Amino acid sequence: MEFVLHDATLADGRRVDIHTVDGLVHEVRKAGRPIDGNLPGEELGGWLVLPAMAEPHAHLDKALTAESVPNRTGDLRGAIDAWVSAAAAGRFSYEDTAERAARAMELLLVHGVTAVRTHVNVGAGTESLRAVQEAALRMEGLMDVQIVALTSNPMTGPEGRANRAALAAAIEAGADLVGGCPHLDPDGPGLISHALEVASEAGIGVDLHVDEILDPSVLTVRELARQVIDTGFGYSVSAGHCVTLGMQQPDVQAEVAALVAEAGIRVFPLPQTNLFLQGRDHPSATPRGLTAIAALHEAGVLVAAGADNVQDPFNLVGRSDPLETAALLVMAGHQAPEDAYRMVSENAREALGLPESSIQPGDVADLVAIDAPSVRAAIADAPMSRRVFRRGVLVASSEQQTRIHRPG
Repeated sequence: MEFVLHDATLADGRRVDIHTVDGLVHEVRKAGRPIDGNLPGEELGGWLVLPAMAEPHAHLDKALTAESVPNRTGDLRGAIDAWVSAAAAGRFSYEDTAERAARAMELLLVHGVTAVRTHVNVGAGTESLRAVQEAALRMEGLMDVQIVALTSNPMTGPEGRANRAALAAAIEAGADLVGGCPHLDPDGPGLISHALEVASEAGIGVDLHVDEILDPSVLTVRELARQVIDTGFGYSVSAGHCVTLGMQQPDVQAEVAALVAEAGIRVFPLPQTNLFLQGRDHPSATPRGLTAIAALHEAGVLVAAGADNVQDPFNLVGRSDPLETAALLVMAGHQAPEDAYRMVSENAREALGLPESSIQPGDVADLVAIDAPSVRAAIADAPMSRRVFRRGVLVASSEQQTRIHRPG
């Protein structure tokens, strides 16, 4: 199948036509130069065209529950307690979870996201996992979906036997990666060791919540890197949050970042949820709850950013739009707009192991067209006039209309 995006503006300001064939970018040429006029296409009128975005860290089983599962204290403990209590009370049916997850995926898609990795709680069984898998089937052909089995603690010792069995069941049910929270386990190194062992046996990757607290004495990401290096683990490893790395002195940040780079670990800062949950017990000089992005970049670590939770007890707000994440990376993370966008698009796709989409011949044609003059303006205004293309096919569109009504 062939398709042409006519009169697109690239990030460098060039006006081009983008010719795609069988889901790949075939040619990028100056706008207006002849391309077979019989080919189907989309007239963009100078809209900005960028690599499609990806969400590397979501919780689709929890999404859109802020009204029904209130977080009484506003912090991470309050969110966990609220969710555990609601789940124990049977508040989340299979059908409800599937519907909410599908709606959350649709919201991501219409904003320009063609790939998502979601963590799903599996400690109570595989029902939520299967519900999100059903939602993913509804999005087949529209979005790539990866599911991480998020385990409950403890995972170690005799007390963790049931949770280890739950992880095994989740892998059997088709989970794509092994998850977990080592900094919340009585034996964090033991949890990491078990996760790597189980994942290696299953031939899948690992994606852990790491150091989602502000205590600088906790630095689990260092242990994770050492174990990955020592075991020679052969599959992808990702670490979300890594908040305490941002609490370290620059020399420690540099040392740990170098170790993380050596281990090949991808790091996902999650500014929306961390800004909401972290620092509530620090009324003076409140920390931002972000990892050491600059040190990780300097060490050569692949850094991709996500939203984490959206409109649930862990984050009461969120628009399911990575441009919101990018804006927070600019404002709270001091990233340049172009770097911030790369962290929610090309870097995120690479971190998920997806084909490159940088609008070069041979790249996969996962693209988003936005009615904005530049990357900075797109992040600043987040206009909802967008066209989303997956493998060269239009899969979502939205229009934003505004009008000023003058009296008289």
